Amino acid sequence: MARPQICQVLKGNFDLRSDNIEDFVEAHATPIAMRRFYGFRNKNGKFGEESEKVKSLSINCASFKAIIIPEQSVASDKMSLAVSKKGLTLKELLQRTSHRNAKVRKDALMGMKDLFLMYPEELKLNTHEVIQILCGLFGDEDKMVRETLYQLLKSVIFPTCNEDMPFICLMMGYIFVAMANLAIEVRLMAFKFFDLIVQYYPAAFSLHGEKVLQNYADILRKNQFCLEDKGRLKNVLVGLLRCLSLLPSKKVEVDTFKKEVPRRVLHAYEPTRPTDFAGIAQHHVLIFLWVFVELHFAMPSFSFCIYGHDDDRYFSLNVVIAEIFLHLDEWIRPPAELLEKFLAFMEHALLKKIHDETRSGREKQMLTLVHFMPKLVAQVIGDWKSSLLQAFTKTFLDCKPESSVKLACLAAIEEMLFSRKGMWQPDGYDPEVVGPLITWIRELPVLLILLGDMHPSSSEAVLHLLLDLGRFATTGDKCYGPFTRLPLDCQKLSIYSLAYFSHLDSPLLTSVTLCCLCLDLDEYVLFLIIEHLHSIFRHGKIEIQDHLSFFVTLVTRFNVFPENIRSAIEEGTKFSNRGTFKKLIGVVFSCLEQMGDASLVLFLLEREILKQILLKPPLDNACAMLRILVRQDSKPTRLSEQSIINLSNFIPGYLIDVVHCMGGFDAKPKEAHFRTLMDYIVPCFYMFESSRKLLNLVLNGMGSMITESRINDIVSVLILMHKNDKMNRIISSSRAEFDHVSQSIRSLKFEDSSLTVGERRRIQYALEQLKTVGRSLDQEM
Repeated sequence: MARPQICQVLKGNFDLRSDNIEDFVEAHATPIAMRRFYGFRNKNGKFGEESEKVKSLSINCASFKAIIIPEQSVASDKMSLAVSKKGLTLKELLQRTSHRNAKVRKDALMGMKDLFLMYPEELKLNTHEVIQILCGLFGDEDKMVRETLYQLLKSVIFPTCNEDMPFICLMMGYIFVAMANLAIEVRLMAFKFFDLIVQYYPAAFSLHGEKVLQNYADILRKNQFCLEDKGRLKNVLVGLLRCLSLLPSKKVEVDTFKKEVPRRVLHAYEPTRPTDFAGIAQHHVLIFLWVFVELHFAMPSFSFCIYGHDDDRYFSLNVVIAEIFLHLDEWIRPPAELLEKFLAFMEHALLKKIHDETRSGREKQMLTLVHFMPKLVAQVIGDWKSSLLQAFTKTFLDCKPESSVKLACLAAIEEMLFSRKGMWQPDGYDPEVVGPLITWIRELPVLLILLGDMHPSSSEAVLHLLLDLGRFATTGDKCYGPFTRLPLDCQKLSIYSLAYFSHLDSPLLTSVTLCCLCLDLDEYVLFLIIEHLHSIFRHGKIEIQDHLSFFVTLVTRFNVFPENIRSAIEEGTKFSNRGTFKKLIGVVFSCLEQMGDASLVLFLLEREILKQILLKPPLDNACAMLRILVRQDSKPTRLSEQSIINLSNFIPGYLIDVVHCMGGFDAKPKEAHFRTLMDYIVPCFYMFESSRKLLNLVLNGMGSMITESRINDIVSVLILMHKNDKMNRIISSSRAEFDHVSQSIRSLKFEDSSLTVGERRRIQYALEQLKTVGRSLDQEM
């Protein structure tokens, strides 16, 4: 190299302190031959002589500088890219997932998690590429890689892509490959991956149900020796349980299920649909049943552990197995020995484990058992039903008031009582459930007090259950709740306790009223309730409108039997409660008189009574309502114009029905018949006396109701009016309306050509009777 070139290089790369660069080079740059001779020449030195020091070519006075090429800077290339905490892009992380070192693959997955959490849009933009590469790790040989992938899918990818996930078939292909892996650990982890997929995308099971169930059956049947570990077995069973819960119910028809598939399936991208899902389900349920039987007899540890091994792992496993059995039971009954063990486990769990409900995971497991109790109780019979109800009742009583287990028990009680196949049926009670039922009902008020105002959701559940108990107890013809079945002393105590309520509102009065209408209620208790409620009203704890509604409901809804009036007269009072009803009306009259001004009471009662009358109740109830109106009314009437019109529409048919039920009116009727007949008709006579307009409207109404079958009954009503002294004078002033009835009968005789000879003779006889009455009226005038 020439001297100027050397100087130029040294000037550019070294910072020399010497000002004369050329002198420095001259002094140190010797020819190569001289340097070789100088560096390797032999010199024989004598002992004691100091050897000559070789001069070094090291430049100690220079400081080095970095060579920078800006165009090749890695840092500058990643300034605009999303990177992980270690500075790796998504592309680099995806590449590292295929590295031969397991730690590198695991770190790559961890890096993806950090990257997606910091830059969520990266996952949304690259979802397809990410899923496609990660699916290949389902069967990774390293356990930590698989676990890291599971956490990445569970915590980041699936929650982010829960609305748009068109990759189910792709993922399921890799899952099935992993399920067939020779390594048992990989196979078990594949089932765990599948369970995770189904949690977020139930369509994965609906599209591949048959193959999935086949793999579950295979892992349970062929790998018992690998499932001795309870943790492994539980993971497999939890996934199986989730799949079984997605199966259509056996009670649902296959065609109905097919119609519901498009609404149930979240993933609608794939055209594939199960063709006979119910048939597939039933086939594999049979397989699973026999698999469980084989496991039960082949593996002593695979059973419900009731004695010994009483720890969380075994209990948790048995809860999962119990759930599967309940799902299988919907399709086919398990073997008797296995069923016995299952029921024994359920009883043991409810009796013993409730005290450990605060332990980690135990409360969730108890919720599962309580949730299935209604279904289980509905299926078992005999001693097991009684045992399970007692165990459930102990759980209900022993768990803490504010716990979720108590809330689940309330929901289970409601389902057991009021479902379609519930224990509370109108046709009577099952003797086995009476004890638990009474215990549950007694516990509800106490529980409501213990909850206070700190747990509103639980309080709401209790109140809903109490409301349902009251509502169900007051519906139907036979079931009125436990009050009517209690001893007389208990009933009296219940009635006396009403006085200590600060206010009796309408719903509570409705329950009391309907209890009064129960046919099984003793007459003494009925009148005791009325007397006690009226006393409470006088103390201002019942609104006047509610109290009047109580009386109206009693009068209109009281079931008088037998309904036929003539039968009641002939058979006497032995099989009739008309005597009780008459006493009831007397007590109601007495209470209404004590309530104050009759005109005010009539004003409050008028609209409701007329509303009930227009519904055409039985004759006894209608007569009682007419008597109440007469009792509160005066002369002239205080009834409104609209009430007069409504009564004129009801009374003609009422009078005709009364006479018809008594078998007509004879010239010389029996005294008992006549007295009973007048009891029903006299309230109308009082109304006619108070309102001549009402009488005229009723006579015109009768004239318009003339038919061949009603002529005798209408004429009987007019004769009864004529035989009553007051009514005979009153009807004389309504001669035109009376003649209108006669003219309507005469017109029927001449205009209806279809009448037989006998019918014409009867009509002629009726006309002669009316003519006789007419002559008598002329004499009165």
